[in-house]
Amino acid sequence: MLPIIDLSASQAEVARQINSACLTNGFFYVRNHGVPDAVIQGALDQAKWFFRQPLEEKRKVKVNMRHRGFNALGDALMYGAEKPDYKEFYSMGLELAEDDPDVLAGQALRGPNNWPEQPEFRAALSAYYEAMGVCGAGLLRAVAVSLGAAEDFFVDKYRKRLQRTQIIYYPPQPPMADAAQFGLAPHTDFGCITLLWQDDNGGLEVEERSSKTWIPAPPIPGTLVINVGDLLGRWTNDRYASTPHRVVNRSGRERFSIATFYDPDYMAPVDPGAFGVSAAESNYEVVPAGEHILGRIQRSFGYRNK
Repeated sequence: MLPIIDLSASQAEVARQINSACLTNGFFYVRNHGVPDAVIQGALDQAKWFFRQPLEEKRKVKVNMRHRGFNALGDALMYGAEKPDYKEFYSMGLELAEDDPDVLAGQALRGPNNWPEQPEFRAALSAYYEAMGVCGAGLLRAVAVSLGAAEDFFVDKYRKRLQRTQIIYYPPQPPMADAAQFGLAPHTDFGCITLLWQDDNGGLEVEERSSKTWIPAPPIPGTLVINVGDLLGRWTNDRYASTPHRVVNRSGRERFSIATFYDPDYMAPVDPGAFGVSAAESNYEVVPAGEHILGRIQRSFGYRNK
């Protein structure tokens, strides 16, 4: 069973438990996370509205080169997977106007969101996005302390965050589905930390590091699932390494989840030296956070090559 961390405990205790979880499997649950139930329910209601529309309606906001909008079945092929993921998803990010300096400069993944016409959808998803941003910022304060850094270590790296939120729809998979067909194929996340809300259908599995077996990460009411991404692994010189995980929707019902990838500013330098790793000991060169994330997106989403 993955650990459950109560965020209402002292920061020192939360940091201690985060350190233990990140050194073990890189996955844990959090409770008392501060995201209101009404905000989660509002986002879920709009996700159901969106994905139950006809395909031609969803395609009116099809994904663009800013990685904003709707991705149909077959659009996502995880590296090393035999088949595309059996899912649909809609992706949004930090809302920036066309005249924002970073947008005008052509910074990748930046710009306005690709909203459907329903105003309730935009309002609900925006509220969820902001609430998860607050939760993510609090979590990273504890992560910084767990790594022996000042609690505000990440603050100036997140002034214009590259946070992305996805509502995800997994159709029921037939009981005798091909073993190579996953709702979400085994992979590690691209960014710093991921905050996941999942419905009560289950299906998320995590690779246990010591045994290399798949263990379930079932839904637990009132919690979010948190995991380390590749960017934090790189930043900490693999002290906090990312862990493969997958989704298979065996429930016989449609499954919904909402994933938030809480990532830094595009140009934030990801440098293991910031955590005391010498140049001789470092496994990685310094890289802007956005370049790392963009490279991973380029390799995993077919629309980028069209």
